[in-house]
Amino acid sequence: MQLLSGRIKETVIISIIVIVILSYGLFFYLQSITESNIRDSLFEQQKMRQMESTQQISEHIGSDISLATAMLETLANSFYLQQGDVAGDGIKKLMKDKYIQFNTVIDRLFILDKDDIMVNSFAPLGSETFLGIDFSFRNWVKETRKGLTPVFSAGFERQDVYRIFITYPVINTENGQYIGLVGASIPTVNFFAHYGNVRDINSQFLVAFDRNATLLAVGASQDLIGKNFFGYEVQQFINHNKILNNLTQNLLAGNFGHAVYDYGEGERLTTAYPIFVNDKPIYFIQLVTPTSQIYSGINDVLVAERVKMFSLLAGTTAAIAVLIIFLIKWSSTLANEVKKRTKELSVSNQQLYSKTSELKITNESLIESNKKLESANKQLEVHDKMQKDFINIAAHELRTPIQPILALAQVLRSRKEKNNNGKEIEEEISLLDAVIRNAKRLQRLAEDILDVTKIESHSLTLHKERFNLNEVISNTIQDIRNQISNGKVKLLYEFDKDLLFIEADKERITQVISNLLSNAVKFTKEGTISIQVEKKDSKVTFNIKDTGTGIDREILPRLFSKFATKSFEGTGLGLFVSKSIIEAHRGKMWAQNNADGKGATFSFSLPLTKQEQQQLKSANT
Repeated sequence: MQLLSGRIKETVIISIIVIVILSYGLFFYLQSITESNIRDSLFEQQKMRQMESTQQISEHIGSDISLATAMLETLANSFYLQQGDVAGDGIKKLMKDKYIQFNTVIDRLFILDKDDIMVNSFAPLGSETFLGIDFSFRNWVKETRKGLTPVFSAGFERQDVYRIFITYPVINTENGQYIGLVGASIPTVNFFAHYGNVRDINSQFLVAFDRNATLLAVGASQDLIGKNFFGYEVQQFINHNKILNNLTQNLLAGNFGHAVYDYGEGERLTTAYPIFVNDKPIYFIQLVTPTSQIYSGINDVLVAERVKMFSLLAGTTAAIAVLIIFLIKWSSTLANEVKKRTKELSVSNQQLYSKTSELKITNESLIESNKKLESANKQLEVHDKMQKDFINIAAHELRTPIQPILALAQVLRSRKEKNNNGKEIEEEISLLDAVIRNAKRLQRLAEDILDVTKIESHSLTLHKERFNLNEVISNTIQDIRNQISNGKVKLLYEFDKDLLFIEADKERITQVISNLLSNAVKFTKEGTISIQVEKKDSKVTFNIKDTGTGIDREILPRLFSKFATKSFEGTGLGLFVSKSIIEAHRGKMWAQNNADGKGATFSFSLPLTKQEQQQLKSANT
């Protein structure tokens, strides 16, 4: 009887162990299938997000090139050039204004006369002017003269910098006579760096081509810039990878696409999209991401889910183990009561079977939950994509006609002002001023919407450089002063002669300061607006204090959210964009009503680099 009892105990223990092992095996099998499905789903989502980001970058570049082309068209149709005045003071002033407006995109703005001689040029200080030089041998000059349409040149090297050229013919609107052309040169590396990384191969980077497959910018190797993609040097670098070659050929044919490949530098996910201007592909870009970065984020999610489920299974196993120990001890104390022990063992087996069933139900529930989660993610993705596409397309479509409207209104106003000979003309100038003012307002709205799209899609890129913050503040204050017409508002800023250098995105910091000052002017009908900059410890703090209407109590808790405004003069996007820019620099932004009840104070702080902290410490010492 004792022998039989021992065999029963061994059988039960072995059975329990087998069940536990099978349960673990079933769990890991189902878990591996689930993780594989999740990994594939998340990778597919990342691919679609990158494809959307590539399309947005392409549309942004195309929009900026269209704006530059519209600027050239404005110059070509200006009063001065239409009269044949290609080198007078009037056209020089107009060119200078346009060059200052677009010098973040172009590095030279020039005019060639009807004999293809350069007669007017604006370029960075110290650059060669090329005045008097004959450019008739350049292909882009020949194409402009022959086609009498805008030309977007292929890339070529000039003075050790790779460039592309945009030209627009100057044609007399009355007799159709060719007067010359206006053109702009764009340094390709610096230009495409505004839209993505073009220097670091170890992170996501941007590649740009002209229509001849020449590399205009590439994060892989700067030595490849100016080389033909299908030439020997580039093909050696990519080991003649067929997948990448096919993707590039399809891109140069005007089609978008994506591919995953490895040419010896690690597996990459590449998405490609043409850059369209006037519905024609003129340049082409690829966005390249190491898949190791994508899978790193995916694995973090899967590890957390694996730990969660393994903890559940381990708890169930521990409960079973405790039950086994309890049964063994119980069996040893009741060795002489075989019938009772057998009955109890049967009950224990039933409990074990129940636990195993519960585990299977739990696994089935997990599979069903994952399916529902996957379905919900797809629906959310479709909805999010539709919303982003609508906002992005609306902003771009809104932005494209603004510049021609603004430019043509300014040209018309300039003509009216020049021919001013009565009250009727003054009224027309006043109406044109209203058109220009509202066009600029609409332009700011389009820029704000595009910035919000970048922020929400996590594609806001900072181009940091070292610059003097005092110089930026002074220039911005001067611009704002020019906007104050009633003379009842004073801007107070105690200029610090010491140079205050910071490392940040100069254009974005200027945008933030301009937004805050414009807000202060808008809500301060009369009084003062004071600006203070404080350097302390490891940061610099910027304060704008006004004596205006202050911040509405209802708006204050959500001041930096989108559309948080009660004013009919704004959208409430400026503060949201400004705060996002400062936080992208690892800084902070805040606001509060003044203690005396008059106006409000807006502030933001930026961290200083170690070098700037040491210089500040030395100056204080």
